[in-house]
Amino acid sequence: MNASVAMKQYRQNHVQGGVETASPHRLVQMLMEGALEKILAAKGFMAANNIAAKGENISWAISIIDSLRSCLNVEVGGEFAQNLYSLYDYMEQQLLQANIKNDPKILDEVGQLMIQIKSGWDAIPQEHHSTSSE
Repeated sequence: MNASVAMKQYRQNHVQGGVETASPHRLVQMLMEGALEKILAAKGFMAANNIAAKGENISWAISIIDSLRSCLNVEVGGEFAQNLYSLYDYMEQQLLQANIKNDPKILDEVGQLMIQIKSGWDAIPQEHHSTSSE
């Protein structure tokens, strides 16, 4: 077994194990981290002119953001949840444009938006983690 295969298996098992024991709050953090990782990877593949890998990572980032959006409850979250829903939609549209235009600046914009959202999520006090609804 080569080192890259071993590392891939380790990461799969590590993430899977983390998911099984993670709180809902941590699961959202993991999704956000995954989106950021995929956006960064897509930017690297864009620079290397690896179109297939770039598209795959952008698609994966879009899927993750779509999962985050599907978790929103606008009935409970009200205007805040609706605004976040719209922001996630904007981010998905921008990722599509980044893919079509091969524009790393758009990837940077979406990455910065995700970092801002994640920073807010990370700042939620521990005592609210079990009752927080995105």
